[in-house]
Amino acid sequence: MSKIVKIPNIKKSTSNKKIVEHTKPQVIYIPLESKNGVKYTHLVKEGDYVYKGSVIAINKSINFPIHSSVSGYVVSGNKRIINNGNKIKCIVIENDFKEKYEDRRGYKKDISNYSKEEFLEMLRTHGITGLGGSDFPTFIKYKICDNYKCLLVNGVECEPFVTADYALMKEKTDEILESIDAILEIMNIKEAYIAINEEYTDVINIFNKHLGTYPNIKLSLVRNGYPNGWERNTIDEVFGLKYKKYPTEIGILVSNVSTIYAIYEMLKYNRPLTERVITITGPSIKTPSNVKVKIGASINEMIDNIGGYKKLNKPLLIAGGPMMGTSIPTDELIVTKDLNCVIVMEDNFAKPTECISCGKCASVCPANLIPILIKQNINDISILKKLKSTECIECGLCSYICPAKIELREYVKEVKNKLRTEAK
Repeated sequence: MSKIVKIPNIKKSTSNKKIVEHTKPQVIYIPLESKNGVKYTHLVKEGDYVYKGSVIAINKSINFPIHSSVSGYVVSGNKRIINNGNKIKCIVIENDFKEKYEDRRGYKKDISNYSKEEFLEMLRTHGITGLGGSDFPTFIKYKICDNYKCLLVNGVECEPFVTADYALMKEKTDEILESIDAILEIMNIKEAYIAINEEYTDVINIFNKHLGTYPNIKLSLVRNGYPNGWERNTIDEVFGLKYKKYPTEIGILVSNVSTIYAIYEMLKYNRPLTERVITITGPSIKTPSNVKVKIGASINEMIDNIGGYKKLNKPLLIAGGPMMGTSIPTDELIVTKDLNCVIVMEDNFAKPTECISCGKCASVCPANLIPILIKQNINDISILKKLKSTECIECGLCSYICPAKIELREYVKEVKNKLRTEAK
């Protein structure tokens, strides 16, 4: 059984909110580097007119594009902060609010009427990535195995505060199921399971009303605990199976539910990935909301659009959930494909003290690491390798549980980056 920890969900402020739209940003900023360090080459210059859905940059190594989420003119570029806290050079486009496509978008009544080759190529050309946080190109995941036995749709969303997937499942149930059914047929996969937190009773009831017409799609309830949305834990919860490195080893294809919805829009309307739903929440937000936004929109403009801030003395912005997210010093953060939440709160966190050798960080680690030993040996590469530091999933439980308030996750992340750099 997976190792989990019960932590407060803190989802009530947005769990019953309908998705609102902020699809008219004044300007969008498309970064030329992802949080994982993947670089893109710009294909447009200042003064160019671009259409919504135009390819404006590309990762040449895998021929993977980024699209404009608006129509308008390219203006002089500058840097903006993305969800890893880095300032990245961006393509900047002034929105003309015309939503003009270069060619007419298609509409397909039967979205399963594609060959596997056509489907995989569309995933690439439409820029579909993992919207659960990985930002990994979906076409690679789908094409690396020819004998998938099962599609697992991850709707667990175990991070506190975050309800973007939850809201999408409530409002787009039909579309999600239609997309899953089409993927099964196109990819020749026998069955699918939708993994949902056992406490999401309203979503469970909605799905159960529709599943009768989809005999190959089943609902699987997972325990309410963290990090049960982690792919490895989710598979263990649903199937009781383990694997060494990747789910492909046991014939399981995993996709986040928001990715499944992006695939629906691709198949149905020929739309590239230019929008997503994110949660804007926290005790310092006047109107916590789930918001449909353009990729590249500014968070400060979006927050103003939904009502603005409460009075802040020491504001703290977190990009992502509170467990795996990154603290950001400004609200000049932009929406990327892998940003699912922004939390705004007062920075009243206690400063760290000395380790008391309680061992709690090791007891909760789902990857069975000893985070405090990694911190204490941060400059000894040989020991860090023996401690299997690169297997950290950055879930944040070690920092959460630490009575000394040591930011252990940040130390382990630093070590992971150090070991990866050395391996190059």
